[in-house]
Amino acid sequence: MQESTIAVRGQELRLMEGGDGPPILFLHGAGGLNWYPLLEKLSQAWRVIAPEHPGWGRSSIPTWLATVGDLAFFYLDVIDAIGLERVHLVGHSMGGWTAAEIAIRNTGRLQSLTLMAPAGVASEEVPFGDIFAWSAEDHARRAFHDQRFAEERIRALPTADHAMMRQNRAAAAHLGANPLLTNPQLRHWLHRIVLPTLVVWGVEDQICPFACHRAYLAEIGGAELFALPDSGHALHTERPSEVGARLAAFFRGVG
Repeated sequence: MQESTIAVRGQELRLMEGGDGPPILFLHGAGGLNWYPLLEKLSQAWRVIAPEHPGWGRSSIPTWLATVGDLAFFYLDVIDAIGLERVHLVGHSMGGWTAAEIAIRNTGRLQSLTLMAPAGVASEEVPFGDIFAWSAEDHARRAFHDQRFAEERIRALPTADHAMMRQNRAAAAHLGANPLLTNPQLRHWLHRIVLPTLVVWGVEDQICPFACHRAYLAEIGGAELFALPDSGHALHTERPSEVGARLAAFFRGVG
């Protein structure tokens, strides 16, 4: 994996990239950018590009960034700037919400869409987890079904970059605190997504509840569901082998 910085319409953008082959654009969740185990697995056969959202990390929140829809338009510019064609768009959590917002706007350069436990559309049955009310320890415990991963993350907190964590939290709250992790209008436009779509979800997800998958499957024509029992929200870390194998089969199936 290599890191770089590019400028897109005057916005500095940090990228992590690895591998060679057909492109995958991975959009991270509210917690920020990492080279997750899933990305390492996918980079063995694909070119994986993982940008850090504007406002996350060590950047400040841009004045133009008011909604996740703005972030979606920005990433359409990023795709153009990098010159990506037939890209497999993958997003997790808030990144999944962003990926859906991209796909309702323009799929011209996209080959497929993968939504991993996306926010964006609320369930009438189970509310989203209020990530903005939790401590870092609480968030870790709720992100994983297997609490061994949670304890590992909690042990690492004393040496974590807390300034970056605060910035990531502020940026996520700026876009997703009110209404909580939701765009009430998004559901009405999901029918515009007309490309192969895979929805991946942990059945025990305590942040973006599994029940939310129903709206995505109902509104996106032909969408497939890959449900993982005994798995929580952090699928890219908790279940990288199973998720990686399913994504690989999906990508190869759509060309």
